[in-house]
Amino acid sequence: MAEVTLTSITKRFGDFTAVDDISMEIEDGKFTVLVGPSGCGKTTTLRMVAGLEDVTEGEIRIGERVVNRVPPKDRDIAMVFQNYALYPHMDVFNNMAFGLKLRKTPKAQIRERVEEAADLLGIQEKLKSKPRELSGGQRQRVAVGRAIVRKPKVFLFDEPLSNLDAKLRVQMRTELEELHSKLQTTTIYVTHDQVEAMTLGDRIAVMKDGVIQQYDSPKETYDNPKNQFVAGFIGSPAMNFLPATAAKEGGQMILSGGAFRIALPAERSSTDLPSQVVMGVRPEDLDGPTDATENTIRLTVSVLEQLGHTLLVYGYVDDVQLVASLDPHRQVETESTINLSVNLRTLHVFDPETLETVI
Repeated sequence: MAEVTLTSITKRFGDFTAVDDISMEIEDGKFTVLVGPSGCGKTTTLRMVAGLEDVTEGEIRIGERVVNRVPPKDRDIAMVFQNYALYPHMDVFNNMAFGLKLRKTPKAQIRERVEEAADLLGIQEKLKSKPRELSGGQRQRVAVGRAIVRKPKVFLFDEPLSNLDAKLRVQMRTELEELHSKLQTTTIYVTHDQVEAMTLGDRIAVMKDGVIQQYDSPKETYDNPKNQFVAGFIGSPAMNFLPATAAKEGGQMILSGGAFRIALPAERSSTDLPSQVVMGVRPEDLDGPTDATENTIRLTVSVLEQLGHTLLVYGYVDDVQLVASLDPHRQVETESTINLSVNLRTLHVFDPETLETVI
C-alpha cells in the first residue's frame, strides 16, 4: 500500500514558519494536488515528503513506514521537477535509464522498462535523441518517463508544466490525466494554477501562509468553499466580492448595497448573519442584461473581452470592480449601465471579520 499520511507537519527556516502544523491523508492510488499562491508552502511540503527537506515537527508516513529520517533514495518515490533536470550529454534512453542503472537493475529489465514507458508516453522515436533536440513537451515526457521506469510507490510533481506554453500545458495536462488512469500510482502534484488543480486532482489542498485552508474534492471546493480565500482562489475568473448590509424583512434575509438588493430564498434565510457581510458571486452566476430590478446587480461597464465562448464584462458596482461571464451573443456596450440577475442558489456570504463562509 502507498498511502501518504502527514501528521501535524511543521517546517521552520530560522524564525520563519514555511509550513504550519498541517495534516492530511492521501489515499493509495489517488491524485492529490497542493495548490496555492507563491510562497504558500506547497513545494516545501512536497520536498519534505521527498526527503529533500527535514521535518521540524510532525510525522510523515509512506504506507506503514515513518520516513522522517529515511534518505530520499530509500523512500520509494520518484520526483518530476519544474526544470526537467535532464542530463544534456545523455540521450533519452540513458536519461530514463539512469536511476535504474544506479540500482544495478539488469540490462534486459532496464530496456524493457524504458521501452514500455517510452511507448506509454509516445516518445519511442526519440530514445536516441539528446535533450537539446527535443521540444519542451518532449523533455517533460522524458522527465516523467524517468520517474515511471522506477515503478515507485509515489509520484511527486513540482509544477511540471509551468515552463510550457499555454496550448502545450493543456495537452500535457490531459496526458497526465490519462497516464494516472493507466498507472493508478499515488501522486502528489504541486501547482499554483487552479485550473490544473481542478482538472487533475481527485482531491485538492488549497494552501495559504503554510496552512491548508481546505482539503476536498475539486467540486466540493468550488461549490462550498470554507472561506473567502478559497472562494477567491478557486475559479476563473475569480469570484466577485461585494460589501453588503444584511437584514431580515418578514423572515427573509435581504443583502443590500447601493447598486443591489438581493432577497435570499427561504431555505437560505434561516442563518443569522452579522449586519455587515461580504457577498460572493461567481462571474458565471451572473446573467443579463435584464430589465428586471429585483435580485439584480447594477453594473457600470468599463471593459469588454470577447473570448468567443464567453463575453467577459468588467465594470464597477458601488466603486468595487466586478466581472461577469455572459453569453457571447449578448449586446453590451462600454460606459453603459446594465442590470445583471444573480443565481441565488449559488451565491455565497462571508463574515468580514473571520472571512469564514456563513452561507
